[in-house]
Amino acid sequence: MAWETVIGLEIHVQLATKSKLFSGASIAFGAEPNTQACAIDLAMPGTLPVPNKKAFEYAVMFGIAANAEIGKRSVFERKNYFYPDLPKGYQTTQLAEPIVGAGYFDIQLDDGESKRIRIHHAHLEEDAGKSLHEDFHGMSGIDLNRAGTPLIEVVTEPDMRSAEEAVAFAKQLHQIVTALEICDGEMAQGSMRFDVNISVRKPGDPLGTRTETKNLNSFKFMEEAIELEVERQIREIESGNKIVQETRLYNGETRKARSMRSKEDSNDYRYFPCPDLLPIELDDEFIDQARARMPELPEAKKTRFINEYGLSEYDASIITTDAKTANYYESVVQLCKLPKPAANWIIGDLAAQLNKQELSIGESQISPEQLAGLLVRIDDGTISSKGAKTVFEALWSDGGTADEIIERKGLKQVSDTSALEAIADEIIANNPKQVDNFRAASADKQPKMLGFFVGQAMKATQGKADPKVLNQILLSKLTGQ
Repeated sequence: MAWETVIGLEIHVQLATKSKLFSGASIAFGAEPNTQACAIDLAMPGTLPVPNKKAFEYAVMFGIAANAEIGKRSVFERKNYFYPDLPKGYQTTQLAEPIVGAGYFDIQLDDGESKRIRIHHAHLEEDAGKSLHEDFHGMSGIDLNRAGTPLIEVVTEPDMRSAEEAVAFAKQLHQIVTALEICDGEMAQGSMRFDVNISVRKPGDPLGTRTETKNLNSFKFMEEAIELEVERQIREIESGNKIVQETRLYNGETRKARSMRSKEDSNDYRYFPCPDLLPIELDDEFIDQARARMPELPEAKKTRFINEYGLSEYDASIITTDAKTANYYESVVQLCKLPKPAANWIIGDLAAQLNKQELSIGESQISPEQLAGLLVRIDDGTISSKGAKTVFEALWSDGGTADEIIERKGLKQVSDTSALEAIADEIIANNPKQVDNFRAASADKQPKMLGFFVGQAMKATQGKADPKVLNQILLSKLTGQ
């Protein structure tokens, strides 16, 4: 009998507030180490935490998007553990009364099937600092800039049965939080981190012993880590060994995992209510205001793109996968009124260039205005499809506008009917045998044979003839119609 995989996720979503959860210190990424940790973040004597209202608004927005119960009363507790990057010696978090209760997301799988993944809850908490192990000659450095940064930790039920399902859920969650603009989604910067709880069992058996692989910051690493851990657990059980409940780490560069420590239970953390923070009471007005601030969610945006712009479901799904891509697309369409070509270029050439250089759409070297200008010149026949590729490459590397590049590189197509007719007459006069063959051929073979004459004309114009106009002229002259 085959083994069944059981997966639950814990996802840390860094909230895009300007300041920390309980202090006014900045959370901007990239600052010099230990320059953004204030006395409150370090729990210095005489300091008191002050809750960040914006973090609660963002948490409520997430809860609404997750079809979840909103905790009108939530309580902060202290989770005690002692790591070098936790300056307080405890983490302020929520346990018994979180701000977001039970909810769910419906995910779409590659085979077109839909599956509901339940959310157990999501709670607000502060992040720890960061231990740095490189360039310290056998020692570790501690950067406390991240300490106190607001997070929501999303805890799912163990509803996923494969790496595919887990990744599909993770991608959808990324879509939601970036569309809500409550998180920038930059996983390489730690804005989203995934802890994966994995066990295996025979179908119908009780849940097996689980392990937790922590701090995965890419969809690819998550998929690899799950597949590796499932293989390891099955191998261990079939060899007569027992699975040990533990925390594990996965190295995406070496594609190897290792044990980090035995898994703690909640009682090991000695939770107790935070004596410095009163319970947070939210009223209906606060929740309604958060709901009113919510932007269009990905599924609604996808439906609108299909209906308003005539996109296929596939194109709309790709473009709305990321909020920044969807916004870029709409900016292009508003400028050029060419929804389908805009989708083709964003999904095709632009995506390929971004992937090649490992950039996000927000780091694109081509602005919506520049791409729209290129699409207009393709549409009006100013440049050929080949010329468009040249313009695109120049826009990426040199900047400027499509019109400037077309002029500078001499890429404008020859659309002058009289000039193209003269060229067509010359080619027909110089190739009597091919003309006779064309006119003797059946109607179904003529379109293919026309390619010879088009090729000669394109050669004569150095590839600058408008193919559409050229085809019409040649066909008319060769058939006498």
